[in-house]
Amino acid sequence: MVEKELHDLIESIRVRGCEGQIIEVKAARQGCPERLYDTISAFSNQNSGGIFVFGLEEKNGFAKVGVYDAQDLERKVMEYCEQMTPIVRPQFTEVDEDGLTFVSAEIPPVDIAERPCFKTAKGRLHGSYIRVGDGDKPMTEYEVYSYEAFRKKYQDDIRPVERVSFQSLDMSKVKTYLERKTCARPNLAGMSEAQQYELTGITRDGKITMAALLLFGLYPQAFYPHLSIIATCVPAEQMGVLDAEGNRFSDTKRIEGTLPDMLEGALTFVRANMRTATRIDKETGERIDIPQYPMDAVREAILNALVHRDYSLHTEGMPIQLVMYSNRIEITNPGGLYGRLTLDQLGNAQPDTRNPVLVTVMETLGETENRYSGIPTIRFAMKNRNLPEPVFADRRSEFVVTLYNSEHGAAGSVGDEDVKQANVQDEKGLLKFCRTPRSRSEIIAYLNIASGQYALRRYLDPLVECGAIRMTLPDKPRSPKQRYVAVEE
Repeated sequence: MVEKELHDLIESIRVRGCEGQIIEVKAARQGCPERLYDTISAFSNQNSGGIFVFGLEEKNGFAKVGVYDAQDLERKVMEYCEQMTPIVRPQFTEVDEDGLTFVSAEIPPVDIAERPCFKTAKGRLHGSYIRVGDGDKPMTEYEVYSYEAFRKKYQDDIRPVERVSFQSLDMSKVKTYLERKTCARPNLAGMSEAQQYELTGITRDGKITMAALLLFGLYPQAFYPHLSIIATCVPAEQMGVLDAEGNRFSDTKRIEGTLPDMLEGALTFVRANMRTATRIDKETGERIDIPQYPMDAVREAILNALVHRDYSLHTEGMPIQLVMYSNRIEITNPGGLYGRLTLDQLGNAQPDTRNPVLVTVMETLGETENRYSGIPTIRFAMKNRNLPEPVFADRRSEFVVTLYNSEHGAAGSVGDEDVKQANVQDEKGLLKFCRTPRSRSEIIAYLNIASGQYALRRYLDPLVECGAIRMTLPDKPRSPKQRYVAVEE
């Protein structure tokens, strides 16, 4: 950050009157603030990193008070950073205004393979934090585990499961799977049955794996009742609203069985509860049914939830949630995005795979098609029906896919012209905000929209396409150092 950027950031904070996901303000007028560890950890554990701004007093409306001694402050902040694991290397910037000195400390993101970043003295479990809005929250045990699972390459889909024997499996399905596998891999055919089981993920150290239970089990929920789908149909756009008969739900069902069974059960539930329009082909007179949602998109969203959810000990009690509202379907699975994948890379980059054995077996059984094609299929199917783009949300401990139908935004007291006018005002504000080069994270924080992916596509991308905003690194559109700046007329 150069001095002008720090100056502009200070003015932006004072105008907005708040901190944010990547900004933490400290006065530091009479000494270095205490307890910076939590925020250093939180900033380091998010992909965008974060920035401390010293010299503004939040409780006094972000008044300019300046820091007591810039050099000493930077030294002490560095001492805080050196007490973290891994050690954090901040970048400092100073600027003088009205006889006062202001300091910023940019905290870079820690590589995901080294997360979580934590205060060494408190340990990984008690010293790790995440950023939530403008505050720092202790990581849950599961959040800490999720980083460790990626770093150490845990494979929870083939962890041995207790109390399960071959008697709990449908051996005809196991036989069919092995026949297909040995046909495609002739070298397996000459091995013993026990070796085949080990090498194909059916057993691990002679014990039945989670993948085998979920794919070939006679009744997997006898051992893990919550590894299921809870499907609910709500007669409104939010929970708690009653229908004309006073019911909160128009339908609800617990869907159980193997993964293929649950996939078909969930699709049946959606078909039964969505509306279907009918039109007559003028040329042939043929009746054509048009479902409320493209079933290709629904199938891929449910399949992704089943295959890519977290199957660790921490999530055994968490079912997948499928909720049909009047204007949308929401599918929530335990476990956020896995590995290095970010929301803006969904469908565009080859992701790390949380459950590689599950994915491979499903491909062999013909339940899935081309790997990594799920997200593009969802997007194409929604676009082909002229429906709103799917919305993906990563909440660290869960992942949510939202598919809107044609009624989304159709009801309510706000007219089309009002919506257009609001959008114009948002664009004008964003152009003004981007007079100073901004990162994606800064733009998302400015727009204050829950789905960062939607915010960028809805507001930023159109302005870039029309030339109103330009990228500072046009040859590297996904670079972490990418900034967006308004083009002066």
